[in-house]
Amino acid sequence: MTENILAVKNLRVSYGETEIVRDINFSVGRGEIFVIVGKSGGGKSTILKSVAGLLSGTKVSGQIFFDGRDITNLRADERRKIAGAEIAMIFQNAGASFCPIRTIGAQIFESVTAHKDWTHEEFLRRAKAIAKNINLDENVLDEYPFKLSGGMAQRAGILAAMILEPKLILADEPTSALDAVTQFSVVKELMNLRKNYGVSIVMVTHNLNVAKYMADEIYTLH
Repeated sequence: MTENILAVKNLRVSYGETEIVRDINFSVGRGEIFVIVGKSGGGKSTILKSVAGLLSGTKVSGQIFFDGRDITNLRADERRKIAGAEIAMIFQNAGASFCPIRTIGAQIFESVTAHKDWTHEEFLRRAKAIAKNINLDENVLDEYPFKLSGGMAQRAGILAAMILEPKLILADEPTSALDAVTQFSVVKELMNLRKNYGVSIVMVTHNLNVAKYMADEIYTLH
């Protein structure tokens, strides 16, 4: 078992002839909260999406190691095996990442069935346990996304990311669309994930106060 859950070496990403980021090098220890900060347009989300394998129409060079394995250029079927199960993503506006005409629980259960053969009862048991740990009412599983407040939607996104207990969570500015009070609440829930599950977190933010409060290590882009 390697000491680091994630290691990025000499990462460069280009859109056509335009180079967005270059010479990106960092590593993330197991159970560590690693925060990437910098001005808007600096390439923070590009780095996160490179790790998640969510970039299209780009040229990516360098190496990305996850749990000791080079995942830089995985085939689509190989990427699907680890997406959600081992590496999960929390988006800036989690509510918008859900389908508006299906309940939260139905959507998360569908994603689970791509990796596990859990019964619906087993899924509910695990989902309710995580909901309790992140201060989310379990009744949210029966709600539609448009009925949720910003804070509840973000917690639902955290639940969706954590349901398969991944080793690494990538969080792309998960508090930026929230008011100050709700931001602090979501930050605490993210930190509780590390405490309760030992998950590693790589988070992108432009909020230096959030970075200072959460991070074991901060990586600054220029």
